[in-house]
Amino acid sequence: MPSVEGRWIEVADRVLVRRHAELDLSVGLVVGDGACLVVDTRGDERQGAELAGEVRRITRDPWTVVITHAHFDHSFGTRPFLECPVWAQEGCRADLERDGRRAREVWAAWYRGRGHDDIADDIAGTEIVLPDRLVGDRAELSVGGRAVVLSHFGPGHSGHDLVVHVPEAGVAFAGDLVENGAPPDYEDARPLEWPAAVDGLLGLAADVVVPGHGDPVDNGFVTAQRAEIAEVARLCRWVAEGRMSPGEAVRLSPYPRETTMTALGRVTDERARHT
Repeated sequence: MPSVEGRWIEVADRVLVRRHAELDLSVGLVVGDGACLVVDTRGDERQGAELAGEVRRITRDPWTVVITHAHFDHSFGTRPFLECPVWAQEGCRADLERDGRRAREVWAAWYRGRGHDDIADDIAGTEIVLPDRLVGDRAELSVGGRAVVLSHFGPGHSGHDLVVHVPEAGVAFAGDLVENGAPPDYEDARPLEWPAAVDGLLGLAADVVVPGHGDPVDNGFVTAQRAEIAEVARLCRWVAEGRMSPGEAVRLSPYPRETTMTALGRVTDERARHT
């Protein structure tokens, strides 16, 4: 699959992907007859406005927005797209209501600490938009006559990941359930349940899977990453059950130490909340 860095690439009939250098983020666009769908909106209002302008280079049709999950880099750029329907999984809205302001402060401080005051200012000044069309497990949209299915296959990268599937085009936008170019991010994850969520994605049998970060991939890539995620889940379970030390899990993990320790910590924290 050719790189999409810095330009739109059509991965199927009127289904486009645009990848951004900042955080290697990939966003999507589905064009129908008289309507279009934008998948994720980038990380602040300025970035969202830039994306809106790039969408308008492709189509002038009315848009709908879908947010794959609440993390700032996927959802904070929504304001320039309003007024329009904004779809997300139910937990996404709850997460933005509960933690959106704190996330805005944390990420503004993160960029400022690295000398990127311009990005920090953009994030700090961003208005967090709450989705107004909420999905439980599944919803089907018509985008200019094209069916688009929104599916929540359970917790994984977050508690509310939403997959955007265009069946007749054979394309699925996976959000951060899939990562290309870096290990999966476990900071807000549910490691033990993540493999089952990827099983749901694989069950769509899409020809092209668009990760939240990095170039589009195929089902072979997703299957291989699912095996790695399942191995991390197994190691987390064994450490939680006292059958293995964290150090042994790090040694056996397919991912770097920091990634593995974050996953182990997530399982420990989750079990502590339920005891």
